[in-house]
Order: sequence, then structure tokens, then C-alpha cells
Amino acid sequence: MMTIRRTAARLAAGVALALLAGLAASAQVSDYGSKQAGPVRDEAPSLIQRVAITQRLNTRLPLDLSFRDDTGKTVKLSDYFGNKPAILGLVYYKCKMLCPEEIDGLVGALTMVKFAPGKDFNVIFVSIDPDETPADAAKSKAYYVKRYGRPETAAGWHFLTGQQPQIDTLAKAVGYGYTRVPGPDGRMTEFAHASAVQLVTPGGILAQYYLGVEYSSRDLQLGLVEASQGKIGTPVDAILTYCYRYNPLLNRHDLLIARIVQAGCLLTMLILGTYMVVNFRRDIRNSRQMTRKAALG
Repeated sequence: MMTIRRTAARLAAGVALALLAGLAASAQVSDYGSKQAGPVRDEAPSLIQRVAITQRLNTRLPLDLSFRDDTGKTVKLSDYFGNKPAILGLVYYKCKMLCPEEIDGLVGALTMVKFAPGKDFNVIFVSIDPDETPADAAKSKAYYVKRYGRPETAAGWHFLTGQQPQIDTLAKAVGYGYTRVPGPDGRMTEFAHASAVQLVTPGGILAQYYLGVEYSSRDLQLGLVEASQGKIGTPVDAILTYCYRYNPLLNRHDLLIARIVQAGCLLTMLILGTYMVVNFRRDIRNSRQMTRKAALG
């Protein structure tokens, strides 16, 4: 019984130590924030509150907008509509965070869809960065077509670039909010934005939104069938995934650092708690064995 009590005391002490470690680390995060530029905050700064996806179902896209494709040729959105539906995504090709995850998620889902790009539907990506070039678009197209694994569908993948007025007009029509933010070097080279792709009917009307970076192949396949028939879907839950790394108001990566430290605290508490519970159970088992031996002896 004394062994069990001592073990229980050690368990309580270990849990208390873990909690203290968590509190200390959290205090360090808060102290870091106060020393740098105010407390660390989970809410997005006011600049990022402009970033949102407004689902504008049954809205016709401005198909007369001109862009350049990955070969540098001037094209219009209308070139990709008329006979088949399309999947539309607004991204930027030099993004190092969310955009690759978004395109990867779409490509992965499309590998399990029985329809083929170019034959049954088009995939259209438009860069929100007017500084990107057809060369940037061509590099991204080559990478993702290769990842898709069916090079014969390359004609159905369209990676476009354009000028700011055309980009803004398309983004407004889609309901896609984004804004420039400074990168780690202080230059306005990054964008804060949410992640979504849209299904568009052959007539250029927004039919369905898919939010996030992981997409259901079943939903995409059904959505393509319905969009090809001109059917308009219903709004989906607005659970957005944001691309935002650098805090232009605080000039530091405060939220990222805070999350790393907090994750380390949780991991430490989990390891300590598991260790103490395992030892507690082992001591109880040993104590019971000793009691049985004493009774038999």
C-alpha cells in the first residue's frame, strides 16, 4: 500500500511538473510577444480580415477577360467554355504554402475521377500575381500534369497569368478575397488568401464551391456531371483554410512561433503523463505480486 501511495504521489508530482512546464512555455510565448510588438494573437490582423470567399453561385463569369496562357498566347476565358464544364482556381504559382497544397489536393482527387481533363472538362488556374509570367505558369503546368500521370490530358490544363485589372475583375466575380502582404524580406511579394476551387458550367456560370485543400473525388465527379447539365449547387459551410505566414503589422512570424512552442508544450505534457501512468500501473502490478507472494509464503 505504501508503494502505491508513493507511486500516486510521483504521478501527481509528474502531472504538476508537466502543467508547470506548459504554463512556463505559454508565459514565454506571451513574454516574447510583449517584448517584440504586443501580445501574440490568434485572430487575424485587420489587413487579413479582407480575405474571404463569398460564394456567388449562379453568377456568370466575365468571359471576355483576356489573359496569357503558359505559352504566352493571349486568350480569353470564353475560349475554355461553351461545350464542357470547368474547374477554376485562383492561386499564385510562386506560393510556398497553401497554393501547392490546394493544387495537389485537386490533382489527387482528379486521379480518382473517371472523367478526363480536356475531353470532359477543363482545369483552369489563374494567377492572382500580375508579376508572374507565362514561364512561371508553364513550370507549374508541367509539374502538375506530370503529377497527374496522364500527359495526354495536358491540353485540358490551363495555367494563366494576367494584368491586375483583369485579375481583380475575375476575383470579384468569383467572390475571392486576397491581399498583398510583405514577406520575410519586407517586400510585398506574398499574398494572404483563402483556398477554394469552383465548378463552372459550360455557359460560364458558377455552379459549386469546394473550400479547403482536400477534395472528395466523389463530390467532384458528381459536381462535374451536374455542372455539365447547367445545375447550380448549394452553398457549402464556410470553413476556410487561409494562406498567411507573415504578420505585416508586427513584422514577425508570431502566430507560427506561438503554435510551434504550444505544440512542444502539449507534446511534453503528453510524454510526461504517459510515462507516469505507465510507471504507476507497473508499480501497482508489482505491489500486488508482492502481496500475493507474502500471503502464500
